[in-house]
Amino acid sequence: MSNPYKIIDETTWKRAFHCQVFRNSIEPSYCVTFELDITNFLKKVRKDDLSFTLSLIYIVSRCANDIEEFRYRFLDGKIVLYDKINTAFTYLNKETELFKVINVEMQDTLEQYNSVAARKAVDQKDYFTGPLGNDVFQFSPYAMGIVHSYFTYKLG
Repeated sequence: MSNPYKIIDETTWKRAFHCQVFRNSIEPSYCVTFELDITNFLKKVRKDDLSFTLSLIYIVSRCANDIEEFRYRFLDGKIVLYDKINTAFTYLNKETELFKVINVEMQDTLEQYNSVAARKAVDQKDYFTGPLGNDVFQFSPYAMGIVHSYFTYKLG
């Protein structure tokens, strides 16, 4: 499935100069770290019997998709703005203790995303299905497991 985007005219784009700083980086990316009270989020995930990790991937991606600047990418030497950014996350195969990379298209609801992502994580047999797409937010859920363990301990 093709992910729609529009090509940005860099001659009139307000971010053009800043973009030049990163254009020639090997892998231009950013990392965001912040503290967040997830008490109510955790209650909802538990009440609805949803995966904490998959729910957190969805909700962070949903929020990031609302920020236009997080949807810009380099594509074939041009700057493009995707309509949406999908997700890619690592998933541990408990039998082999090896991880695989799962790509999941964004869904309209938290429940839909959990269903699609959980099914895909279990059904996908290949560890790697090719290079990551240009239109994904990448997640490594290990840190999310630590967050979940902490809140499980603190909130019971």
